[in-house]
Amino acid sequence: MRVGVLTGGGDCPGLNAVIRAIVRKGVQEYGYDFIGFRDGWRGPLEGETVPLSIPAVRGILPRGGTILGSSRTNPLNAEHGVRRIRDNLAKYEVDALVTIGGEDTLGVAATLSDEYGIPCVGVPKTIDNDLSATDYTFGFDTAVGIATEAIDRLHTTAESHMRVLVVEVMGRHAGWIALHSGLAGGANVILIPEQRFDIEQVCAWVTSRFRASYAPIVVVAEGAMPAEGEMILKDESHDSFGHVRLSGVGEWLAKEIERRTGKEARTTVLGHVQRGGTPSAFDRWLATRFGLHAIEAVRDGDFGVMVALRGTDIVRVPIAEATARLKTVDPALYTEVGVFFG
Repeated sequence: MRVGVLTGGGDCPGLNAVIRAIVRKGVQEYGYDFIGFRDGWRGPLEGETVPLSIPAVRGILPRGGTILGSSRTNPLNAEHGVRRIRDNLAKYEVDALVTIGGEDTLGVAATLSDEYGIPCVGVPKTIDNDLSATDYTFGFDTAVGIATEAIDRLHTTAESHMRVLVVEVMGRHAGWIALHSGLAGGANVILIPEQRFDIEQVCAWVTSRFRASYAPIVVVAEGAMPAEGEMILKDESHDSFGHVRLSGVGEWLAKEIERRTGKEARTTVLGHVQRGGTPSAFDRWLATRFGLHAIEAVRDGDFGVMVALRGTDIVRVPIAEATARLKTVDPALYTEVGVFFG
């Protein structure tokens, strides 16, 4: 049996750990052959491959990024996309495809599996932790750790200059990174996409912090929106899945805070720093377990499923179920941490 592997969407720490686990178990226990498709769905679409073997995956466990490359290619928008994928899978004699990605990558896998009978098994990956049906996605823990360390460092410079520091973190529709890193880093305001914010209330929290003789840290997810107005965008360009390019709310927020409070404010946009570097121990552990269970699903012929973490167990759920809706921050959880605002 020959199994194809691809990594799609934004890169994140832990992707290589999944690839390593899939290949190690697949070769050693099942005698499978493996082939890697380059750059997400562009690989099976264009027929671009790399060999995968046990020697090829040695030493990649602690490496960030992905040895297969990634992209935001949507083959369903390409001319004859499904037919081209079928033809290339047949050309390389691929019997099953393990797709490692987030909402968009797995959404394509669900369509190909459910509507066109292409045998796919999904592995959930996103630093945003916004895939439903799994308690955690790998990459999230590393991103939170990076953001928390940045907030810790910014506290010292904020106090030195007694200025407001706004930290913009990733999170298009879900505020998990902002919530976790903001709470862990002792932020005085946390703003998330799930709850529109009142700029006057934000300024009141900032002012309250200064009255206590401390400089405030404001953590804002890139998709957070003011109560009055729309999402703040860097530009109007879209990717192949129709997503606009975010970032800009942090800069806007700093200007508004400075204008309304008279206090100096600066912005730090963490951006892709959150995606890079060595994965945390938890992300290596989770990614490895996902890989082991994904290749077991292939062995069982259980296609159209995604492996997911439930408590401490790895289970299988339909890919379509996992991508049907986003996992967002519960309002009660956001209210719970509000005691630390201001």
